[in-house]
Amino acid sequence: MRAIKQVRRIIQADPTSAAAKAFSDLILALESEAASPIKGLYQLSPNDFDLAIQLLKDWRLDRFYEGKAKAFDVAYQAHDLQKPSA
Repeated sequence: MRAIKQVRRIIQADPTSAAAKAFSDLILALESEAASPIKGLYQLSPNDFDLAIQLLKDWRLDRFYEGKAKAFDVAYQAHDLQKPSA
C-alpha cells in the first residue's frame, strides 16, 4: 500500500490523534508549499516517522496525483477539527 493511502487511513481512523495532526500538517504544507513544524514528525512513533519519510518520497515523485488529492482533502478536514471553536 502506498504511503499516501496509509496516511489517509490513519487520519480518517482518528483525525484528532497526534499522528493524524502531524500527517495533516505535513500534507497541508506539502500541498501549499508552506513551512511545517518538524516537531510533530519527531514525536511520531518510529514506524509512523518512517511512513512520513515515505510520504515525502511519494509526494516528491508526484506519481500519485489522485491519492494526493484524497489525502489533502482528509488532512484539511482533520486540520479543521483541531481548530478551537469560537
